[in-house]
Amino acid sequence: MILGIDVGNTNITLALLEDGEVSASFRLTTKTPRTSDEFGVQMLALLSTRGVSAAGPEAVILSSVVPGVMYSLTSAIVKYFDRSPMIVGTGIRTGIRIVTGNPREIGADRIVDAAAAYELYGGPVLVIDFGTATTFDLILADGSFTAGITSPGIAICANALWNETARLPEIEIRKPASILARETVSSMQAGLVYGYIGQTEYIVRQVKKEAGLPKLRVVATGGLGKLISDETDAIDIYDPMLTMKGLWHIYKKNI
Repeated sequence: MILGIDVGNTNITLALLEDGEVSASFRLTTKTPRTSDEFGVQMLALLSTRGVSAAGPEAVILSSVVPGVMYSLTSAIVKYFDRSPMIVGTGIRTGIRIVTGNPREIGADRIVDAAAAYELYGGPVLVIDFGTATTFDLILADGSFTAGITSPGIAICANALWNETARLPEIEIRKPASILARETVSSMQAGLVYGYIGQTEYIVRQVKKEAGLPKLRVVATGGLGKLISDETDAIDIYDPMLTMKGLWHIYKKNI
């Protein structure tokens, strides 16, 4: 059993991984400042709910797109788990070859997702991560990460809608009963959800066209991914634990 940790812009996700599958997962808020002791105590408390002690995980693998939390988090892992975490970055074998203009600009989370999708579902594959930002990454049959598209996440769009307007309320992000809205809340929900479905379908269609890959497999992940994937045929597979599975496969390639 290993402990996988993915530090995103919104959440820090922890997962216990056994034989490539997630046996338990937990989330912390990324933007809450924490000392190494706070990280350590909170992580141990979460694991204890599943009967796992600090000695349980044989190793820890970590990916992050938030440099500001890394010192405290890695210190906590060393202090409380007596493990030096494997950190996804330069020098780590992933099974993915990045051939974009500046490979160092590609976030660790995107590389991990690409590695998981390629390992589990083969290539060519388009990986969509519905996170704080929504990313569309194209991995070809030879494992090359060849192109990526980045757009504001649906939560960012929602926050902009009610924060930048004087009279629109904060709403739950969900699909309304009909796109033919008759009041403010369902009107906003219709614009957000149906608008995002439309964006997703157009980007997928355009990637397939420009890449010359009409049968390109599309794999989605991310917190709000299910909301969108349930409403469109443009997505073939929704895998909510894709990132964690990617951490497992990367760990196995490096031991």
